[in-house]
Amino acid sequence: MKQARLIAALVCAAGIACPTAGLRAGPTVYPTGVTIDRAGKTFDCFTLFSAPDGATHLIDMRGREVHRWAHAGLPGAMIDPALTGGQAGHVLLQSAAIAGESAGIMENRTVAEFDWNGRPVWQWSGREGRGGARQNHDWARLPNGDTALLVALRHPVPQLDGHIVDDQAIQEVAPDGRVVWQWVAGEHLDEFGLSPAGLAYLKEETGTPGAPNPWGYLEINDMRPLGPNRWFDGGDRRFAPENIMIDSRKGNMVMIIARETGRVVWRLGPDFPGSPHDADLRLARSALPRPVDQISGQHDAHLIPPGLPGAGDLLVFDDQGPAGFPRVALGVYVGSRVLEINPITRQIVWQYSAYESGMPPWTFYSSFVSSAQRLPNGNTLIDEGMNGRIFQVSPAGEIVWEYVSPYQGQGTFAGRSVMTRLVYRAQAVSREWLPRPITAR
Repeated sequence: MKQARLIAALVCAAGIACPTAGLRAGPTVYPTGVTIDRAGKTFDCFTLFSAPDGATHLIDMRGREVHRWAHAGLPGAMIDPALTGGQAGHVLLQSAAIAGESAGIMENRTVAEFDWNGRPVWQWSGREGRGGARQNHDWARLPNGDTALLVALRHPVPQLDGHIVDDQAIQEVAPDGRVVWQWVAGEHLDEFGLSPAGLAYLKEETGTPGAPNPWGYLEINDMRPLGPNRWFDGGDRRFAPENIMIDSRKGNMVMIIARETGRVVWRLGPDFPGSPHDADLRLARSALPRPVDQISGQHDAHLIPPGLPGAGDLLVFDDQGPAGFPRVALGVYVGSRVLEINPITRQIVWQYSAYESGMPPWTFYSSFVSSAQRLPNGNTLIDEGMNGRIFQVSPAGEIVWEYVSPYQGQGTFAGRSVMTRLVYRAQAVSREWLPRPITAR
């Protein structure tokens, strides 16, 4: 029930009120599976995601499960066959939890690469003496065969007055298990752009007595190498393919770390132009391009890969969930957004909110988790994570495919039963990734 414990902690961290086993706050009849499918307007593919039932699922365009792995991941995601010696159908998942450790960034003992048949072909349980890998939120297989992992460590941070915090690090692990490179967030706080008031707020928060936050004081939820991109091709070395993009959910910032030096060389946030009075207006703004306004609690920041519409732009799921040092103002009519941002001009060049689909903002909202991925035909695959809703939108904002996950998991919060369909991240998968022929429709 590791995944159920993880979901319960995510719900707790988000501050969501939890119903008792006998009382339901939401609808008792809830449609699942594919609810919209406008063939001819979709990009036909498979979708991969881990669910609260403790498994990782691969579905087709009709919502049929075509494959399953008996482990979940944070995230569970495919590995490019170009990085596995041509072997298709490999995924990286979490295979064992640390006994007695509550759900959060500390609980993962072993991360493993599984083949299509569910056999582990590589696994890692962390440095000797650490008690486990403690991987969380993201990972990436690298071109040299190493694996980059976002991991947790509990230690004092001098810049936070020596408070002991749940910190996060990036470790590059060789196939034989050696850690060959490491970057620790707490060693670079002076590069994050925190204002004096923001740093004071963070010191106060981390110095408050009680258990450390299970998701970390920064909650870095995204970590991936930039890969080839037009900015580096044009001479901007900040965008070197081996440099790493991360984002901090609690800090409202997206950053690029130079792999060579470990320094932050590009940053968006944590402070943005505008007024707290703009909170209800930012979702309704439609003029493009325009400067990036207040993002809050964002997830899955990455550069759109070459060959896709918008290549080189930053795509990010802007949750508009409570976050910031101190907390930023959010609107009454709160809703989430997906933003495509030119990282040089820092202008929003495309956006999606419920308004783009002709609906009020609150009908598309996930205050935590979630993801977005650009597809080859220009559509965008969006995971409205806390509701387990995965859908494709056209560039104009039309919802052309929608799926609601039926895979539930049960946990407890404050002694009460919690059932959820939460999906941390969803990933589009082409049929070429599958080791045997299967059609997406």
